[in-house]
Amino acid sequence: MGTLASELGPHAGRLIDRPRLYADANVPAGVVAFMRSRLRWDVFFVLEDADLRRAPDVEHYRLARRLRRTLLTLDHDYFDDRRFPPLESGGVIVLSAPDERMLITVLGRIDRFYFRARPTAGPGGEVDPPLVGRKLAANPDWPPEKARRSRRRRRRATKPLRDRPDA
Repeated sequence: MGTLASELGPHAGRLIDRPRLYADANVPAGVVAFMRSRLRWDVFFVLEDADLRRAPDVEHYRLARRLRRTLLTLDHDYFDDRRFPPLESGGVIVLSAPDERMLITVLGRIDRFYFRARPTAGPGGEVDPPLVGRKLAANPDWPPEKARRSRRRRRRATKPLRDRPDA
């Protein structure tokens, strides 16, 4: 018998169809409440677990991966690829914004860009986080305007011909 994370982690992707995040201790509680109530994300918040409150960053990084969650943080130390190898993560989102209101704005964009598309399950029915093995720096200027325009063009191009105004 293993730990809770090792036993439940492999099944988590099949049980919950909502984005699954691991919010470390520096994410404001109001932002966590927004993610849970408005975005309907499944958020594990370390401040709600007395044993993890003061855990080192490396422990949060590993536990997020074992729990099949994307790590959400304000800590730029996670960009150190030697300490936090991207391929060993369930994805990392490093937020920066001047206040909670802007953090919430950025999270809304992340929701639309990464989490609104229906994920596809692997052969065992599990769904990996959309940023697995990647790190994302998200701030009020994210995504760059070029990426926003490109995404709109792709969406327009994938519509059936009868629905396109130029058809």
